[in-house]
Amino acid sequence: MRKALLHIQICALAALAATTAARAQEDGVFARKTITIYVGNTAGGTYDLYGRLAARHLGRFVPGHPSVVVENMPGAGSLRAANFIYGAAPKDGTALGIVTENIAIEQALSNPAAQYDAAKLTWIARLGPSNAIHAMWFTSKVQSIEDAKKYESALAGTGAGNLAEIIPTLLNALLGTKFRLVRGYPAANEALLAMERGEVEGVSANWMTIKTQKKEWLADKKVKIILQDLPTRGPDLLDTPALGELGDSADDRKLTGLYASVGAIGRSFFAAPGLPAANAAALRDGFAAMVKDPEFAADAEKISAEVAPASGEALQKSVVETLALPEYLRAKARAIFAR
Repeated sequence: MRKALLHIQICALAALAATTAARAQEDGVFARKTITIYVGNTAGGTYDLYGRLAARHLGRFVPGHPSVVVENMPGAGSLRAANFIYGAAPKDGTALGIVTENIAIEQALSNPAAQYDAAKLTWIARLGPSNAIHAMWFTSKVQSIEDAKKYESALAGTGAGNLAEIIPTLLNALLGTKFRLVRGYPAANEALLAMERGEVEGVSANWMTIKTQKKEWLADKKVKIILQDLPTRGPDLLDTPALGELGDSADDRKLTGLYASVGAIGRSFFAAPGLPAANAAALRDGFAAMVKDPEFAADAEKISAEVAPASGEALQKSVVETLALPEYLRAKARAIFAR
């Protein structure tokens, strides 16, 4: 009789614990709320792809099971969304941003469009890596960086805060290349279409976009990848120069290396400054659990989204290190970009 009673008590306690845990999940800090992920680019690119991937799964792993939606907010090379999160968005974690990976550099170099302090943003997590490449259409005279020193070529510009405009401007100043920017394209998707139409000769885009969405271009040799924005050559492009290799002096290589290092940020998510610790922890833990989920992994594989997670704490450290750029290098970069 006593054993039976003890068994009933144990079962009752277990049921109570399970109910309490479930209630805590349902009544978490994000219960009955909606999290909006603001993508700093137009639909269709890799920022949008990772934003929507997170939106489909994140709510299952955040206490309170909030709804998660995506809103595209392009502008100023995606810095418009960063400014919104920093200054106007709710300070409770219901607004997340995913913008250009060089968000900290743009602040360090006094880009007037950067109306935020990247170190004060609440960095949540990184989902994917970044490897921006520079591709030239097969009809262009420019099929290498050396060619770009001899011939002028028109490139699609997608905003002053994007690598599509930054890297050609940097290389013109440091190496004497003759890239000419045609500005006004909202993001990489529009730039790729412009290249195909013959409006421009070259573009900057994420390597993942090219190898998954434009495989026929590679197979038919419609494009030549002439540069990858990495410190060293990636495994897919061993014959293509890396940005970190370029530069005729130590200081020049420090500048190219700085921009080559932005892949540490990649496709990352952040919230407003001053986020309550419990809210930040819930979001960081939610992302950490999400990337281990088989359903999430299957979805990522289905859309060819490479997943290379990093913690919010690691991202915060990377941003702070970038903002510690020596003043003499800041001055040199500002002169190049006329800031």
